[in-house]
Amino acid sequence: MLMALLLDAANIIGGLLLAIPLLGRFPVVARLTARIAPWRWLVGIVALVAGGYFLIVHLISGPHLFHFEVVGIAVGVILTWERLTGRRPLAPATPVPASTGSGPGSGSPDRAASPGPAATSSPADLAGPALLVAVFGIIAILVGLQGLFTPN
Repeated sequence: MLMALLLDAANIIGGLLLAIPLLGRFPVVARLTARIAPWRWLVGIVALVAGGYFLIVHLISGPHLFHFEVVGIAVGVILTWERLTGRRPLAPATPVPASTGSGPGSGSPDRAASPGPAATSSPADLAGPALLVAVFGIIAILVGLQGLFTPN
């Protein structure tokens, strides 16, 4: 029971950390992920251990392999990638700020004419592996939430 809760929590928290490029544009999520981002490697270890435990249990005693543990292991590997390999992380650890709305096309003509900071990255700028990891993070959040409501 505790291991299942750890796996679900690791999937949800790890999914939040992986989805920072997409969900970090919301201030509440950005504040939350900024507080837990330094601990991403620990969340990854918990996801690896809990996912590995259930992988072994379900392969040996059945009934079959579930997607909860596969997603948990993948979340763990992605979150601990930098510590395991010494290379740069697959997903950024800090939220990408949303655009300030002061550029052309912001909707208000008086603000468009005023000088201000340049608009930062938009969701359209997110591409490649970072987008893939961010979408997988959202999938991990959904799998973790599903695991909370699925009987063992």
